[in-house]
Amino acid sequence: MEIKRDIYLNRIVSYMWDGQVKVITGLRRCGKSYLLRTIFKRYLLDQGVDEAHILCFELDLAKDIRYRNPLELAKTVRERVEGQPEKFYLFVDEIQMSDEVPNPYNPEGKRITFYDALNDLKSIENLDIYVTGSNSRMLSSDILTEFRGRSDEIRVHPLSFSEYYAAVGGDKTEAFENYAFFGGMPLVLSRPDDTAKMDYLKSLFSEVYLKDIVERKKVKREDVLSLSLDLLCSSVGSLTNPNNIANALNSKQKRAGENTVAANTVKSYIEHLADAYLFEECRRFDVKGKDYFDYPNKYYCDDLGLRNARIGFRQQEMTHIMENIIYNDLRIRGCAVDIGIVYATEKNKSGRAVQVAREIDFIATHGGKKTYIQSAFALATEDKAITENKPLKLTGDSFPKIIVRHDIRKRWYDDNGILNIGIIDFLLDDAIV
Repeated sequence: MEIKRDIYLNRIVSYMWDGQVKVITGLRRCGKSYLLRTIFKRYLLDQGVDEAHILCFELDLAKDIRYRNPLELAKTVRERVEGQPEKFYLFVDEIQMSDEVPNPYNPEGKRITFYDALNDLKSIENLDIYVTGSNSRMLSSDILTEFRGRSDEIRVHPLSFSEYYAAVGGDKTEAFENYAFFGGMPLVLSRPDDTAKMDYLKSLFSEVYLKDIVERKKVKREDVLSLSLDLLCSSVGSLTNPNNIANALNSKQKRAGENTVAANTVKSYIEHLADAYLFEECRRFDVKGKDYFDYPNKYYCDDLGLRNARIGFRQQEMTHIMENIIYNDLRIRGCAVDIGIVYATEKNKSGRAVQVAREIDFIATHGGKKTYIQSAFALATEDKAITENKPLKLTGDSFPKIIVRHDIRKRWYDDNGILNIGIIDFLLDDAIV
């Protein structure tokens, strides 16, 4: 089955020969290696690049095990490229498998890493460098620090619904229901039946993600990490913070004294999950005050299938699932995404005027363009429609405003100029935001 990832291919192409190391990051098993070694390589060959000028090193395979030594990698590439008149492309896949080795000229000094090797190779003018790595061992924050502004990051996500539908075709509604249930991990599409898909998604958490986080971060309280993960999966689309999660864990398991889970422990474990690209934090932003709130915020899972698998494919509340899908789609489109907070003057029970905070699900910003978006499963009554519309009207500006709904198929604008659009229509229209 052919899966097109044109949005990422175009980003890679836009960075070609810019003098930077191109670093392809993202959730493990989301298609980074396929993007580089298959899609981008095919593009280069179609452009007339000689295959001999595309140097590929797969550090997770035995055939390339010697190149886990960064000095061996740098030496081999220099010998093949330096002084040649042609242009060369270097692909290093699974670079987190690279070893740290002693400095042969100063064995007691700082050890040599792949960062040193790539920074060295970056100086070769006829070489363009691309690397991928499993994020749980090679995170973008590490890379950006080590390369000191000398790298481009291409963040890869699981399949968007548009990519998913382009691969599976058929009835759009049925495709959306399957996507909302099984998510967009590429290998899910090749599994023969629903049971095989569920088993695959469950195994990713137990055999890949959690083990990697525990190993990399030297996590001592694996039980707390696991329980924090469960609570985040159960609360996608809901405001939460480390204190709330710690209190919930202590209350649920009747922990006391030395066994109490501290909020700082939960905070660090949430950061581990975010560093591994399993979750993203979406912060609240005061639309008129132009400032961020500290807590609480929301966390969205990078793939709904993984989230559903973790909680046993229960808690299928479409309101929260829709919200998570929309958030992921906006991020795939390259938007910065916040939760909008606006204030309305309303009367309380005693008739006194008070300021009440109202929430806009998403403020999506891309290329200087801002769009306000509400996610609404259904607006069955006039009161429900007023509730969803009110925060959008309180912004006091003329930026585009959209309500994404599950209960309509044809898009239309209301009297306030707010676009009402069906969820499938929204996800398949890449020009709307």
